[in-house]
Amino acid sequence: MRWLLFLLCCAAASGQTVTRDVPYAEPRNERQLLDVYVPAAATRLPVVVWVHGGGWMRGSKEDVAHKPRAFTERGFVFVSVNYRFVPHVIMDTIVRDVAKAVGWVHANIARHGGDPERIFLMGHSAGAQLAALLCTDSRYLEAEGVPRHKIKGCVPVDGDTYDVPLQVATATARRKSLKQPPPKMGHPEKFGNLERQRELSAVNHVAPNRGIPPFLILYVADHTDTSAQAYRLWAALDQAGVPAALFGAEESDHVKLDRDLGVEGDAASKALFEFVERLAGPK
Repeated sequence: MRWLLFLLCCAAASGQTVTRDVPYAEPRNERQLLDVYVPAAATRLPVVVWVHGGGWMRGSKEDVAHKPRAFTERGFVFVSVNYRFVPHVIMDTIVRDVAKAVGWVHANIARHGGDPERIFLMGHSAGAQLAALLCTDSRYLEAEGVPRHKIKGCVPVDGDTYDVPLQVATATARRKSLKQPPPKMGHPEKFGNLERQRELSAVNHVAPNRGIPPFLILYVADHTDTSAQAYRLWAALDQAGVPAALFGAEESDHVKLDRDLGVEGDAASKALFEFVERLAGPK
């Protein structure tokens, strides 16, 4: 079968295998590939889908640091996805790329020992915005054949665009106070006009009784913008009755928080694994 033609290699973690560069869309291209990390003898294990950051303009599915090892050692299948970038495509297309990757996981992950009934969607920075939006606006995943109830939990990590217009206003006010010029490719250029900014904001799709999965929102405790956005998303979820928890990482930064997930003794990692293991149920 076709997936057997993909590169298989042994990872450093004992018993872990990696299937790299699996296309989730046709025609095959570099930006629509994913990697699948599988523990030994995996059978219907819960699945983590990871969406990298990079300002929607850069980054790679290979930027996963300790996360694959940490999750596979705990009995999860781990999937890391690429997606296309602005300005080559518009933001809506990026969202649909990630939804299509989740659709591939739902349809195919059982062949890799994963359970399509227990998927967790996570991402850092730009990936946090994408994960949160897909978990609150069901249209994208449902278009790819993924019912919302298949997503058991969402973990956005240090995102600053759960409410895009709020972040645009915050950044604009800061630049004006500091007499700084606007960036050539800021959030308005990436997200579009105010209507599109609102449409691409997770907070604007939160409502009661919509089957939105539980959230764990990780953020850097002393990062003003991502803290404000984390609380904004948490408040919207809490008001709608969606189970949601916040964790502010102390003595960290935007890059370190992501890089340290999966490191033994890391406090944010402890909160993360407690969250997913509770919701995943028996392996």
